[in-house]
Amino acid sequence: MNILDSFLDVSRFVKLRRDIHAHPELGFEEHRTSEIVAQLLAEWGITVHKGVAGTGVVGVLKRGTSTRTIGLRADLDALPLQEDNHFAHRSQHDGKMHACGHDGHTTMLLAAAWHLSQSGKFDGTVHFIFQPAEEMGKAGAKKMIEDGLFERFPCDGVFALHNFSIGHVGHFALNHAALMASSNTWRVTIHGQGTHASLPHTGVDPVAAVIDLAQQLQSLVAKVINSNERALLAVTQIQGSGAPNVIPDLAYVGGTIRTFSEDATDKLEAGLNRLASGIAQAHGCRADVSFLRASPPVVNHEAEAKFAAEVMREIVGSEAVDEHFPAIMSAEDFAHMLKVRPGCYAFIGNGDGDHRMPDHGPGPCIIHNTSFDFNDEIIPVGASYFVRLAEKWLNQ
Repeated sequence: MNILDSFLDVSRFVKLRRDIHAHPELGFEEHRTSEIVAQLLAEWGITVHKGVAGTGVVGVLKRGTSTRTIGLRADLDALPLQEDNHFAHRSQHDGKMHACGHDGHTTMLLAAAWHLSQSGKFDGTVHFIFQPAEEMGKAGAKKMIEDGLFERFPCDGVFALHNFSIGHVGHFALNHAALMASSNTWRVTIHGQGTHASLPHTGVDPVAAVIDLAQQLQSLVAKVINSNERALLAVTQIQGSGAPNVIPDLAYVGGTIRTFSEDATDKLEAGLNRLASGIAQAHGCRADVSFLRASPPVVNHEAEAKFAAEVMREIVGSEAVDEHFPAIMSAEDFAHMLKVRPGCYAFIGNGDGDHRMPDHGPGPCIIHNTSFDFNDEIIPVGASYFVRLAEKWLNQ
């Protein structure tokens, strides 16, 4: 590996990462984390802009006279999970946990900012984007854009990294097109007329309609999406009465839809509405459909993806870079940034669990798991990538 000499000892950043891990904050509540980020950037002579979309922070570092710009993004927020680890840096806040590695993403970008501020060799402007509220459909990226992110901090390209279970520590994975799916949450509420379960003829049963709809939805993807495309509709919630002898006034069914194109999302939303209306009517009920488009697909731009892959190869070698990684059904709201600016989103391997401590929890080494912990071994790899990416991009 061709790690920058500055990152041969990252003990200070490991300490920082573990401190952030111990103090997780949910979306738009990242006040402590944002303040740490802002203070460090200011100490390093980077111009700090706080309060972007509430708790977002943008650091601006300019060198030379070039007008070229680049945006490097990390996410700040944690998840509403109870941590199942018992090491010293476990979460100190019940019901909150850095189970997705955003503590590590923030630390890698801070490490890169420190290096670039001290010895960066570039001509242009780097925007260090620390984004709030990536999780739980809160769309922090979209809110930063709506708050004037790219008008205030123009970026010729935007880039981000996410740790992922892709095998060896520090390996990279990306592709030149759709890398992650859109995230869409749906719920259909069926309104009937409640009654006692022993007298079904005196009411209108919404539960039967919900069950019928849930079954019909299982084949919707095959009916409206080209078989050459990938899409997913999952039924994950069904709720009727709270009592076993009551037919309720209403019942609902809900879940998620994942696609790799806006067109596929449109078709599935239309099909959902059509089925809900028809089945509800057939049962003598009425349907209300809620459809929330949390984030679009993460679609990399080809030129920027190839550029990023070349930088990765310079750091870890060709054998450690998968430039044709298959798209996955997970979602990420960095997609909003890629819709308005060219750029690339990529994965960095978090390993297979060898970094675990004796008091680590029992769960697998995957994100959104109550036993997850970011692998500190990849801090120098990710930081070196961000540094080289910025220098090479701005010195083109």
